[in-house]
Amino acid sequence: MIGPVEPPDLHVMTYNIRRRVAHVTQHSPDLWTRRRPLLKTLLQREMPTILATQEGLPDQLEFVAQALGSDYKRIGRGRNADGSGEQCAIFFDTRRLTLHDWKQRALSDNPYVAGSRSWGNRLPRIVVSADLTDKATGIRFSVFNAHFDHFSRTSRARSATMLNDLVKATDAPAIVLGDMNAGVRSAPYRILTSGPLRDAWTTANERLSPAWGTFSGYRRPKYGGKRIDWLLVTGTITVKAIGINASRFRGTAASDHEPVQARLTL
Repeated sequence: MIGPVEPPDLHVMTYNIRRRVAHVTQHSPDLWTRRRPLLKTLLQREMPTILATQEGLPDQLEFVAQALGSDYKRIGRGRNADGSGEQCAIFFDTRRLTLHDWKQRALSDNPYVAGSRSWGNRLPRIVVSADLTDKATGIRFSVFNAHFDHFSRTSRARSATMLNDLVKATDAPAIVLGDMNAGVRSAPYRILTSGPLRDAWTTANERLSPAWGTFSGYRRPKYGGKRIDWLLVTGTITVKAIGINASRFRGTAASDHEPVQARLTL
């Protein structure tokens, strides 16, 4: 799809890797032990400069870290009050990027209370942000990785408003990545694209794939399906190319979501 890139380009990927689920059959496409080698193949072929994952559990994220290699570091912790559970981890290539600071906030009325819930979401939802500098260009920028609620429309809209406010509060270029559990005709999409953010899919110079839906449920990708995994950028970022990676290995997908990848310059 994109693969390793040279400066000043950045390869950015958002990918819901699907949590490890217990009590599935040995023949289920959901079985983590079957999906692991497929995920490794995909990641080692692409080697993004920045990888934002959703749903990953600690052992899964350790596997991703091993697949990417020792030059990559990650930030984020579990979404529950004690730091356990699913994460919105951000992996980044330390050969290209320097991390200055990072934060994890709950998508709630109490963003710094870990595990807090508001707005109708039954489970804690989070956003992780990173303050980074590109060593090749000296440009400082921000990355946000979020996973919106799957049940509550109100929660998704309020989460979008909170995320939009966080982007507005930074004076640096910003990249927003995540599984928003909403399509591009939704209120969260309108909220996030009404401020400083632009949809990288619609503004890219080149599209490397058809407009697949990004949640396939391990089935064949569907043209014109719901694009619920988003990659958004502020106006000073050029999107050279973008694609929805519907790779299959021996006919099988590594996750029930398709990764979205872009080649950017700040």
